[in-house]
Amino acid sequence: MARNNFIVGMDVGTYQVRVIVGEPRPDGTISVVGLGLSPSEGMKKGVIVDLEKTVNSIVSAAEEAERMVGTKIDSAYVGFSGLNIELINNRGVVAVSSEDREIRPEDVERVLQAARVIALPSDREIVDIIPREYIVDGYSDIRDPIGMLGVRLEVDAMIISSPITSLRNLVRCVNNAGLEVKGLILQALAAAEASLSPDEKELGVFLVDMGGGTTEISFFQKGKLQSLAVLPIGGDHITNDLAVGLRTSFAAAENLKIEHGWAAAHKAGDAEEIEVYTVGGKEKRLVSEREISRFIEPRIQEILQITREEMIKMGWPQLPPAGVVLGGGVSATRGLLELAGECLGREEQVRLAEINYAGIQNPGYAAAVGLINYIYRYQPKQYAPSSSRPAQRREQRSLWQRIKDWLDDFME
Repeated sequence: MARNNFIVGMDVGTYQVRVIVGEPRPDGTISVVGLGLSPSEGMKKGVIVDLEKTVNSIVSAAEEAERMVGTKIDSAYVGFSGLNIELINNRGVVAVSSEDREIRPEDVERVLQAARVIALPSDREIVDIIPREYIVDGYSDIRDPIGMLGVRLEVDAMIISSPITSLRNLVRCVNNAGLEVKGLILQALAAAEASLSPDEKELGVFLVDMGGGTTEISFFQKGKLQSLAVLPIGGDHITNDLAVGLRTSFAAAENLKIEHGWAAAHKAGDAEEIEVYTVGGKEKRLVSEREISRFIEPRIQEILQITREEMIKMGWPQLPPAGVVLGGGVSATRGLLELAGECLGREEQVRLAEINYAGIQNPGYAAAVGLINYIYRYQPKQYAPSSSRPAQRREQRSLWQRIKDWLDDFME
């Protein structure tokens, strides 16, 4: 298959930037052929706080992915999230335009555009619109109306809006890294593609993505995203508690959390055999896994309790039929399932996201893996804000290359 058929997804997270490259197969599936990782140094709680550091992180991840696939990456679909994402329900109505009253793709496009007509504050913009159901001449619950006969076509749609500033900063960082933003995709939709089964999304399920800077709670039912909440708390808070409590560096605390931490402290061992260096490396002491976990358990417990409160606000005092699926980097913490069962409901109602895609098993990669699957399945439209042209990432182009690019654009 030609290399220009590669699908590139980018997850710019608080902890890591992940660039994943997929290649469609003849059997209708997609395989992962490239993966690039880089520490995310310019993000905090899902928000860009340092443009230059974020650009450097994106460049590093893109170059690593390029080395794996053996070709240059020029564009990517980018996952986005944030504390101020808003879901708005709206309806659009149009008359079917064809004389034979057959609903065609252009009719669906017109009704979606009609649903986009909504008053928004000047500091927000519409990122995407997702149809929940179509209604043809009063008949509802239609998933795909194309080819049906009717006079009146309606859509019940979910509009995703976000603050302009955070979106434009994200797009600018990707552009300054030398990449074109082909589309913006809500992280919750991408993560669900890799973490949830169709039956779970149909019956009703909460997906809790416990990331580095935020915890994202999304509720799916009838196959669609219904509600979304983002909490400004995540794995970095656990690491910070460890660093303060053990008087060690943030990097050392992160390593201790990943290698020796337990969400349920009573499951950890008591043997004092782990070396911890204090800040500055002047002295060291031995601690046990249980001592480390005593700093981890209260913070995870707090995250889960706040998550349960958000679920109740969404209208679920009892868990939905398919329960809760835990994803994100924090979900890899040992003993989490037992603690989550105590805080959210019965343990049998909670499971961990199972990511096993082309050798990728870490639940922290759910959003990145889900991105390329979502792109391949739904083919989202290009997001094209003003002044979103990518910058030259590496070497300056020659005059001949600039002329060639101009001719290519002209011929298109």
